[in-house]
Amino acid sequence: MSALIWLLIALPLAAGAALAVTGTSLNRQAPALGVLVAAVTLGLAVAAALTRPSSSVPLLAGIRAGLAVDGLSAVMVITVAAVTTAVLIFSAGEFGEDDNRGRFFGLMLLFAGSMLVTVTATTLPLLLMSWEAMGAVSWALIGYWWHDRERARAADTAFLTTRTADLGLYLAAGAAMAGGTGTLRLDALPHTGSPWLHLVTAGIVAAALGKSAQLPFSFWLSRAMQGPSPVSALLHSATMVTAGAYLLLRLHPLLAATGWAGPAVAWTGAATALTLGVVAVTQTDLKQLLAASTASQIGFMVLAAGSGGVAGGTFQLVAHAAAKSGLFLAAGAWLTALGTKQLPSLRGAARTHRLVGACFTVGALTLAGLPPLSLWWAKDDVLASARAESAGLYLIGLAAAAVAAVYSVKALWYVTRPLPENSRTGYATERPGTRRVPATSPAPLLVLTGAAAVLGILALPGPATWLRDLLGVPGEPSPTAWELGLSATIVLAAAGMSWWRPFPPRTPVPPAVVRWVGGWLHLERAVHAVVVRPVTAMARTLAVFDDRIVDGVVRQVAHGGLALAHRVRRVDDSGIATAVDAVGRGGLAAARQTRRLDDGGIDAAVSAVVSGARSVGRAARRPQTGLLHQYYAQAAVGFCVLVLIVLLVR
Repeated sequence: MSALIWLLIALPLAAGAALAVTGTSLNRQAPALGVLVAAVTLGLAVAAALTRPSSSVPLLAGIRAGLAVDGLSAVMVITVAAVTTAVLIFSAGEFGEDDNRGRFFGLMLLFAGSMLVTVTATTLPLLLMSWEAMGAVSWALIGYWWHDRERARAADTAFLTTRTADLGLYLAAGAAMAGGTGTLRLDALPHTGSPWLHLVTAGIVAAALGKSAQLPFSFWLSRAMQGPSPVSALLHSATMVTAGAYLLLRLHPLLAATGWAGPAVAWTGAATALTLGVVAVTQTDLKQLLAASTASQIGFMVLAAGSGGVAGGTFQLVAHAAAKSGLFLAAGAWLTALGTKQLPSLRGAARTHRLVGACFTVGALTLAGLPPLSLWWAKDDVLASARAESAGLYLIGLAAAAVAAVYSVKALWYVTRPLPENSRTGYATERPGTRRVPATSPAPLLVLTGAAAVLGILALPGPATWLRDLLGVPGEPSPTAWELGLSATIVLAAAGMSWWRPFPPRTPVPPAVVRWVGGWLHLERAVHAVVVRPVTAMARTLAVFDDRIVDGVVRQVAHGGLALAHRVRRVDDSGIATAVDAVGRGGLAAARQTRRLDDGGIDAAVSAVVSGARSVGRAARRPQTGLLHQYYAQAAVGFCVLVLIVLLVR
């Protein structure tokens, strides 16, 4: 079983890396290879969801890397793999042979593979690794057309914003290690000792809100629209942006353990759902409208995580993934065919390209939350949990649902208007249109919009009970009949008023406020004013301090050191060197005297001893004549001398 889960993540990661490295060398084969790998990954995801494999292997000293497919991750692996397959099928006809298809399809597979690791990781280190990989690959995908400086800056903004929030995961990991649990398993985090528990929770919440573009991080999602439409479809539906919401749903016990994190997350999600919904209403760019609606819809998931509605949040995630990916693909098809994504220039687009228009209509009505489509049921599941938590959360959620109907109907109103008399010649386009949608568009659009429409069956009593049992949350509140009726009435009323009131509507709101809301609340400017500019000013101040103070002190120290060195050199030349020379000369004189003594005294004594020894030797050889009688005589004389000596000594 463990081999299956490793194969599930290894296949898209390895194939994606290989395709990305090959670049244009496999330009013709890259789309087919990418779709094939995605389809096989989908099959593996279904098998993993049925068999629930798990694995844990050593990663570092005392740290393990764990993977598992349980109830929540089983839903997620199928969702991620299915949306990836549909998006890659659409992408096969989106890029020409002049584009670097290998890099694009490789990066898309790497992106999906990183998300699969994220949703199956059971330990914090592995989650952190996949989290970082997903952010890095998203930067490359958003800046896919990196020759355009504006797109490159947009990729930088998205990456740096999410990367700043991602530091929360490092804080969480460090606090978890210090908390004394002895493990970095995600299910053990709620048992971290205080005060480390609060640091772990704060880090997790910051990273999740940043990745899911919740307030105050929402602006990066607007910049991410500079990437290709398939990237937006995958990033905004089932992967990166939903990763934060998924993590909060997964770690709801951690939020509940602190007492403060659950309400904070719930109110942040509710505020984002309402505020970014209003931002979406003011947009005239279709992709910007869909981007703002993504942050708004994910706000419902975050609201569910904070209020304990894990099943409702999961249902909302899956239904939104199907609807939003289809909407982005439809927007991309129109951008290819008509050369624009501006809503006024898209009038009649649904009538000109009827299949795309039909799919967009179903997706927009689903996004609006109209009954009986899936997001109506999903939102009511979320709102039921919110009502159990707080009446204020419930009312804000209802208002956000009404606003969702307004921005969805607004997009639908423009694309379904009758064609103007000049048949689009009076509208500006952003690039030349092909006047036809890619041949690979219909199949994924039909599948995704069909799923968005029929997923509402998960809210029926039987499937809803099965879903709650699958996720292990059987006691969650369900929407009552009056709640379903109230939300349906509000949504239908908002949709009807929006449809029959022409766009742009006359409003008493000052134009400056409209521009402020349409500019995503100028959050990016606020970040520059509050963070970037002060940091830049501080850096400049430190640079001036370094140049004028630190460098001046260093120069003074250096000058003082040089002066001291000159003085030391003079002392050395005039004193130490002179003394050394004198000692050297004295040593030479002593050596000369020693040499004279050696030559005149010691050598003469040695020569005298040698001469004496030679004389004694010659004298000793004289008696040695070889005659025996002479030896006897010599012995007798010697004996006599010895006797005399003895007698004299006595």
